[in-house]
Amino acid sequence: MPSNTRGDAVSLCYTAHVVEPKYPAAVDRYVDLGRFYDLPAAKAQAGEVKRHTHDYQDAYGRAYRCLKAARQVELDTVAEASRVFDRQRAVRRFSGIMARELRGRGSGTGKITRRFLGSLTYRGPVWRFDSVEALCPKVYELEDSYEQAGALLAALCGEATRRDYDVTACPSTEEPGQLEHLLIPELGVAFVTSRPGMAYPGKPYRRVRLDALSHPENKARLRFRARMTGVLREEGIAALQEAKAAHDLLEGVYNPYVDFEGVRAQAALEAGRLLSWMK
Repeated sequence: MPSNTRGDAVSLCYTAHVVEPKYPAAVDRYVDLGRFYDLPAAKAQAGEVKRHTHDYQDAYGRAYRCLKAARQVELDTVAEASRVFDRQRAVRRFSGIMARELRGRGSGTGKITRRFLGSLTYRGPVWRFDSVEALCPKVYELEDSYEQAGALLAALCGEATRRDYDVTACPSTEEPGQLEHLLIPELGVAFVTSRPGMAYPGKPYRRVRLDALSHPENKARLRFRARMTGVLREEGIAALQEAKAAHDLLEGVYNPYVDFEGVRAQAALEAGRLLSWMK
């Protein structure tokens, strides 16, 4: 657990999760949580530990391969739709929205806070649109099946911060350099991307149909790719579920042989040490 605070930062050493200290002893150091194991009891379960470890690692490998393949198919569709996307109309539409919503100057500093709004998990897609509605009662829904909103949201983000509005910018989990959602809490305005697998469930203030600005010629091919992407993602999610189940079994083997009271006491000691340097 590296730290930029004054004093000696710490690196946690617990099972396989280790962060190497950059400046050992002088700035950073290890905190060995492995000493809270009952080693003889744990070693007696070595066969079961190895089996569950291999199972979850294999499942994660299959998940990554399926999800990567799904994304590659999806990117072919994005590239094809991008070539026929009417950007000029989209820019004009967004320019009107900016002129209407971004009036005057904000009371902030133009700070950009980056947060993921959700992701694909072993439970399937999880998107926290409830967080959007808690901060911004006025929601613009961008219907964008072909991922054309990124540049438009980036321009909107730039104009908002130029006017000193603090924003929360939510990047794509698969393309972190591309925005999917933008929140301007001071104005109570949010812009959220909505597409199959990430559908906004609420009633928007306005709906901007970016899909209507793309006119791909071979719709049948796009539908085929969409089905293929869906099947690959389902396989990826199934593999994530297998990985989660195997990892839970692994933790079930380890947990009886860990002194959690000792771990918590050590964590409290280190937390107190770090907080003392911040005073």
